[in-house]
Amino acid sequence: MSAGAGKLAVFDCDGTLVDGQADICDTMQQAFERAKLTPPPRNDVRRIVGLSLPVAIRNLVPGIPDDDVKNVVEFYKSAYFARRQEGLLHEPLYDGIADLLDRLRDDGWQLAVATGKSDRGLEAVLAAHNIRGHFVSLQTADRHPSKPHPAMLEAAVFEAGARPQDTVMIGDTTFDIMMAAEANVRSIGVAWGYHEPHELTEAGAAGIAAEVSELEALL
Repeated sequence: MSAGAGKLAVFDCDGTLVDGQADICDTMQQAFERAKLTPPPRNDVRRIVGLSLPVAIRNLVPGIPDDDVKNVVEFYKSAYFARRQEGLLHEPLYDGIADLLDRLRDDGWQLAVATGKSDRGLEAVLAAHNIRGHFVSLQTADRHPSKPHPAMLEAAVFEAGARPQDTVMIGDTTFDIMMAAEANVRSIGVAWGYHEPHELTEAGAAGIAAEVSELEALL
């Protein structure tokens, strides 16, 4: 896809732009413990990154009572916010991402984010890396159904004034790839995130980038 008027690249956040895996796993363990529940294995938590919190928790513990879901969600949000306030979060940009965003913007692309993070969490991580100004649309789980529902991607396309056929979704999980398919948008998977490349291909990704330079070439 060559850049030009109306071209839109929509990025997932955790596992695609930034690596927040350790903080997510640690905070989820803390939230389950505060709710007096057995924490799920860290690898299971890693695989639900990208889903909205209630959906993620139900995936981690099928059949979990609604009250427990509510408690874990509340404990997770408060614990994550506390970690951020105390300067304990470590959500580094993947190598090369900042430069890639600069190049895409300079080449005429519009950029957006569609993420399972909250509005507050997304704004904080973009501000921390000074990349908020790159994006014309920010869509989060606060205002949309969880991925793979296409609502947040469709909203990004609408806000950018783009068309589905001129849009590409970039993500590291099958949730991103399935969301793109539901929105009739092409998708590219990245291999540095939380799902395996073969899973992304099987879910329908048009290509897989093993590193950031490959992602730019696939665009």
